[in-house]
Amino acid sequence: MAEFEFAVLGAGAMGSIVGAHLTRAGHKVAMLARGPRAQQLQQHGITVRGLSDFATPVTVIADPALLAGAGTLIVATKTPGTAAALATLAHAHFDSALSIQNGPLKNDILVQAFGAPQVLGALADTSGELLSDGTVLFTRNVNILVGELPRGDSERARRIAAALDAAGVRAASTAQILTLEWSKFCSWVGLMSLAVTTRAPTWKYLSDPDSALVLARLVREMGRLAAALGIELSDRAILPTASLCTGSEAEAVEILTRTGAHYRATAPAHRMSALQDVEAGRPLEANETLGYALEKSQQLALELPLLDCFRHLIGAIDRTARLAG
Repeated sequence: MAEFEFAVLGAGAMGSIVGAHLTRAGHKVAMLARGPRAQQLQQHGITVRGLSDFATPVTVIADPALLAGAGTLIVATKTPGTAAALATLAHAHFDSALSIQNGPLKNDILVQAFGAPQVLGALADTSGELLSDGTVLFTRNVNILVGELPRGDSERARRIAAALDAAGVRAASTAQILTLEWSKFCSWVGLMSLAVTTRAPTWKYLSDPDSALVLARLVREMGRLAAALGIELSDRAILPTASLCTGSEAEAVEILTRTGAHYRATAPAHRMSALQDVEAGRPLEANETLGYALEKSQQLALELPLLDCFRHLIGAIDRTARLAG
């Protein structure tokens, strides 16, 4: 039996939320972190505020070579650099591995690292923010979904989801993980693009009719890509993706503005992680998300002009935000 039930790669907001809740619930968890964040966790543990309010010491592994393995690896880093990070764990054994990163590319990277039998699909409609003092603000707790790829439920998916859910991070298993991952991805592309360009909290750009219109058009373009790939969409996502793509454009805008009012009432402080990243001068996931979608569309000879425009715009924002001087 592995020494740890869970290993969490990445100790930013999402990794810390998951790791802290599992640890508090009594699970044996290894937090894979490095640099100042690793030192911070070793000295002070993880403090969570917002939807949960607690602090817990955690086991920190700063050198991946020291981890022999774990029952389940949960990848919660930003997508850039994931392959290199997983390469440091090539010696380790994991019964299962899943990623709660953004975009479908994450599954391909995990399969390349550990092989298809070990990899589960997953998505997170869960949010948080790592504050400057190391505290994690837990802002959204809707669902982490886990399932077999490309579809199918299993005992291990149910077990992992049940552990997360019982620990306080809402989770469930699903037999339709690929559909749900792409449903989230289609909406996420729109949300991320508007967050980075408007620099506004989520409820504000959802509520504005002009930004809602642009967001709706982006989601609908992504819906065309999913259809071309033969992937069915669902409303069980961060936004009701299927409805946004099948109704009229005006109906899509109405859905988004209503969603904005809901966010304003229930999660007014919610900000997309991409907005947090650009304001902190951290690299954005443009290549691994928008770039991935654009590459798929080009392979299919499918023209998605708005996606193409935002891919280049966000790439420019990413680079110029991190230029010195």
